[in-house]
Amino acid sequence: MIPAARLAAPVVLPCSDGCPVLRDAVVDVGADGRLGYVGPRAGAPDAPGPVVALPGALLPGLVNTHAHTPMTVLRGTGGDLPLMSWLQDVVWPAEGRLDAGDVRIGMTSGCVELLRTGCTTSVEMYFFADAVIEAVTAVGSRVVLTPGIIAAPGWDRLGTWEEMRDEVSARIDASGLRSGPGERIELGYGPHAAYTLPPEALASVGEHARARGALLHVHVAESRHEDVAQRAAHGSVPALLEETGVLGGRVLAAHGVHLSDDDIALLAARGAAVAHCPGSNAKLAAGIARVTALRRAGVRVGLGTDGPASGDDLDLWAEARLAGLLARVGSGDAAALTASELLLMATRDGAAAVGRDDLGVLEAGRWADLVHVDLSDPVFADPSDDAQLISNLVWAGGSRLVRDVWVAGEQVIAGGEPTRVDRAAATRDLRRVAARLKA
Repeated sequence: MIPAARLAAPVVLPCSDGCPVLRDAVVDVGADGRLGYVGPRAGAPDAPGPVVALPGALLPGLVNTHAHTPMTVLRGTGGDLPLMSWLQDVVWPAEGRLDAGDVRIGMTSGCVELLRTGCTTSVEMYFFADAVIEAVTAVGSRVVLTPGIIAAPGWDRLGTWEEMRDEVSARIDASGLRSGPGERIELGYGPHAAYTLPPEALASVGEHARARGALLHVHVAESRHEDVAQRAAHGSVPALLEETGVLGGRVLAAHGVHLSDDDIALLAARGAAVAHCPGSNAKLAAGIARVTALRRAGVRVGLGTDGPASGDDLDLWAEARLAGLLARVGSGDAAALTASELLLMATRDGAAAVGRDDLGVLEAGRWADLVHVDLSDPVFADPSDDAQLISNLVWAGGSRLVRDVWVAGEQVIAGGEPTRVDRAAATRDLRRVAARLKA
């Protein structure tokens, strides 16, 4: 339990339909860590607890829909290689040297980094699940953890794909989909990709996920190499997922760069979502996802940073800006993705993409995952103008404006610093692991 409180701010951005701007507003946080009244101060009910006056704007915590955050220990590794060479020749051999302690250290530092940018939830595909959970629990962030399931050279050190699948199923059967204070931990399945698993593995993991109502998080059509091979064998990656029955449940397709009109229509018909990672896609020369076409078709699209070994930073604001720029350049339409739409992609749409109707919007009943940003910064040319405020926040402000962050009503960032762990110590641990991996 946390103390109930009312947060009052000159601006509240609920990130609900239409992306409204509420002026002189309050956000009530209950002792259960969930939101109560959100709206104008005038006419608000009695405060549930002490009133905390904040000088800036409040908005929901951002949702990173695709990450491999423990790879902070490998940040920048093989930074000038195309995807498959980078993955097979550099990253996988380096990951083969990681142990659970290294993953915990990488995830701890990464969670701090995410929170300091205003990102409260990340969808993680990684290994050593206990280490990831320990780090999230220590720092106080929120995770949708989809432990990696893979059958590729070198990965048999962690077991067969069947053993990896069964470990996830056993965890869910023992603890449920969500657990921990404020339900900070959600479990799902992370079958790596169509090129690292046989079709029967995808089908089996899909069955396990559907039986438990769990998220299935899989790389889809990320590279041209993958796309060509899968089209020759199965028609396309989405066609293979349909063929194996995977698209029948909660599915999050990471990247989705090389998708035809038919692929997009299939994803839309099956209710699958896409995690758009423009920074990583661009750095690895993987291509530019057809975000406007996906959205027009009704596919839920969130934003992701990918891992810091490829995307380098964990800043979802930077991904939002790049997503907007690429959409505009690719379409020739200067309004292809507006500032409001990008803000919603980083919050409401990201939560919707992973099937979480308790995150991403400031409204009663949802978890009190909140971000306080500075409005005094000169980036806001006219903060009294609603449209200009959102435009300045997205296009020119972003993560550097984040001052305070709450997860399930608990303040986990205060004045830019984590409240639960020592950031300097986390950085020292990270550098020690990184140095060992390079030795």
